[in-house]
Amino acid sequence: MKIRLLCVGTKMPAWVQAGVAEYEKRCARYLGLSLVEVPMAKRSKTVSIEQCIQKESDELLTRVQADDFVVAMEVTGKVLATETLAERVAQFRAEGRNLSLLIGGPDGLGAACRERANECWSLSAMTLPHPLVRILLVEQFYRVASILQGHPYHRD
Repeated sequence: MKIRLLCVGTKMPAWVQAGVAEYEKRCARYLGLSLVEVPMAKRSKTVSIEQCIQKESDELLTRVQADDFVVAMEVTGKVLATETLAERVAQFRAEGRNLSLLIGGPDGLGAACRERANECWSLSAMTLPHPLVRILLVEQFYRVASILQGHPYHRD
């Protein structure tokens, strides 16, 4: 099973890169977790925000495989408990399905991403900065790996 975080934005601060790298390293033995970045569309006076979002969404979707289970990360999406996420990952693994999570840039995801998504998930009802979402998600997948391995990292 492969889990891919498909993210808009390529020039993250060092603290984001370090946080993601730390949890990617911890997950390596248990989950095929990777982060794939696509560039943010250039904002200018001649290009609308909607055009930028569409370009970013198109770039994200070119990296999605036809049989992937796709999740759009949206503030209005369904909030999952970590244990529920672990159950879902175990189910995807048993089915031999790959999981792709779409993380938009500062202006969010386009309609095409939401239409392609099998589900929409949320980390919180609060709007979170997209660099922080990366760290939170990779940490949650490390926690999921810990649950599935019976490791004591995850505690209620």
